[in-house]
Amino acid sequence: MQGNIYERELKSILQAEEKALEKISKRCGYETRANYLLLKKIPFLVLRAAGSFGIDLIAVRGEIAFPIEVKSSVHTTYLFSSTAGRAAFQAEKMEQMCRNSNLLPLYAFRLKDGSIDGDPWMVFTIDGMEFNEGRNRILYQKLPKIERTSAGNRVMHWENGLLLNKFVEYLFFLLTR
Repeated sequence: MQGNIYERELKSILQAEEKALEKISKRCGYETRANYLLLKKIPFLVLRAAGSFGIDLIAVRGEIAFPIEVKSSVHTTYLFSSTAGRAAFQAEKMEQMCRNSNLLPLYAFRLKDGSIDGDPWMVFTIDGMEFNEGRNRILYQKLPKIERTSAGNRVMHWENGLLLNKFVEYLFFLLTR
């Protein structure tokens, strides 16, 4: 149930809730704070998904919608194989659902317990997706992909992600031009 804390935190941030933006901004510098405050101009409707089929949240704004899976750890590496295959199965299921519906899947990786100064959130997407046109194609090209180990298992290295505040900045540019 610990992960639910971070699902709610991300939901509140993307919905531009004042308390959430204040809380995340306290630990960040001016530029990061300014990027998060852009959400006040482009807030998302964020729904929590029930069940454990690999999607925790769905964020919607105009013609953009993201199914989001939230992962958290005190370690900077998240191994999908470390949860007895459950996370790997969820990733495969999410990938298939997103392919079928032409949606861009997002993984939000949160470092726990103040283990880093600044923005604790990184975002990734699943490798091997195809978007031929539109904003999904542009965003997919910008987002770092979840990597694979030599054994073929998915892995996220926090430091290889895109900071959530930078993703927000890019979304703002994309949605307001």
